[in-house]
Amino acid sequence: MKYKTWLRPGMMIKRWIIMLSIGIVTTSLSIAMGLAWIYRNYEFPSSTTSLVQFATLQFIPHPYREMVVLIPGAAFILVGLYQLSRSLLSPFMDQRVGGSPGLADIIATHRFGVAEPELRVVTVGGGTGLSTLLRGLKLHNVEITAIVTVGDDGGSSGRLRTEFNVPAPGDIRNCLVALADSETLLSELFQYRFESEDSGLNGHSFGNLFITALAKVSGSFEQAIIESSRVLNIRGTVVPSSLENIIVAAEMADGRTLYGETTIVREQARIKRVFLEPESAEAYDPAIAAILSADLVVLGPGSLYTSVIPNLMVEGIAHALRFAPGERVYVCNVATQPGETDGFSVYDHLKALDEHCGGLPVDRVLVNSNLAPSVTGIKPEWGVAAVRYNGIEEYEGDIIVDQRDVVNPEFPLRHDPEKLATILLDIGGAESRRIESGEERLVRRNSGRPMESSKFAATTVGAPPAGNQPAGDE
Repeated sequence: MKYKTWLRPGMMIKRWIIMLSIGIVTTSLSIAMGLAWIYRNYEFPSSTTSLVQFATLQFIPHPYREMVVLIPGAAFILVGLYQLSRSLLSPFMDQRVGGSPGLADIIATHRFGVAEPELRVVTVGGGTGLSTLLRGLKLHNVEITAIVTVGDDGGSSGRLRTEFNVPAPGDIRNCLVALADSETLLSELFQYRFESEDSGLNGHSFGNLFITALAKVSGSFEQAIIESSRVLNIRGTVVPSSLENIIVAAEMADGRTLYGETTIVREQARIKRVFLEPESAEAYDPAIAAILSADLVVLGPGSLYTSVIPNLMVEGIAHALRFAPGERVYVCNVATQPGETDGFSVYDHLKALDEHCGGLPVDRVLVNSNLAPSVTGIKPEWGVAAVRYNGIEEYEGDIIVDQRDVVNPEFPLRHDPEKLATILLDIGGAESRRIESGEERLVRRNSGRPMESSKFAATTVGAPPAGNQPAGDE
């Protein structure tokens, strides 16, 4: 129960509780006064004197006599009112979907309306990185829309795509759980994975099966996501970048063309470019609308070539980003990813985005400035390294390089959800205030020129002292 919500001014609850209490007290006093008058003025038969003295607790001294009566009486009143309220309201509360707002929240919404979100935030990506960001964002008063890739072809998602011809549900499921109002039993159920080599369900996630079944029952994948969102009572909206059954393909540096995310990552070869099959995959309209109305658009964190860029390859997404009114931020990974970004620096990430989109689709790149946990906490056998950011002072032009401490010290391969969300909302809030005040934007839209002929970041925010920067790229 949210006691602070009950005590909120204007709920019209406290005043009636006070009035009820006054009524009970005055009624009790009047009854006590009447009984006292009877006790003093009525002459009881001698045979009942001992009984009257026992009933009025004459054998207990003051003030304990009053306390013996007051405490049970108050307890009976409180318990009785509580149970009566439960009995009257339970038929209505039982209709709520699991995890839905409690009675205090329902009353608060009725009295004050829905709280206006501070920012409209759109995230673009997939995989573990996007889920990490969403877990931090949902703790704030923001309107969240997660645009998720549907190109996963491995494990449970890959099998369901092949057998039922649906977009990959895996990344969608992870984002739904990340945004769940409270990640309790229902969330654990969605993430449950069957493990039985003799069963056809082996390796399948319950959430993937649930979303696929809903897609078949409701007749559409988007409706399945909407219904799953209601079941988990998520704090935001999750939408696919496309409703088409797309395949992520890659042209490798050695000239080969590989199809499927799992194949691309498994080969662990240098990637030249990625593209989609079909190449003309259309964007999901609500995804475009969300980008065009957002105060802040965040790309990443997540797998550069198999989570972030595939979304930008969907027809209409990159174009919408160019016209997005809000701040556009790319969150660079804190560590490299085997088979995708081995040896990559921040420069390599920006170059990949620039080449695939025909110009940088962002105004700002957020990079991790605290390399100590990544450098000391990453073990050699993991085959990864911290993403280096030295040399960014050479970038000149229309992108801000923002260096902040965003790493999770306990898990140096990933971002800290709360740190990342707080910093991004600070960036988005500052930009929103500039727009509302009519000030000129501090950054300009990239004209679409390739990176070699365009100019990059002259502005560096939050950079550590030069002595703290790493010696070189890995």
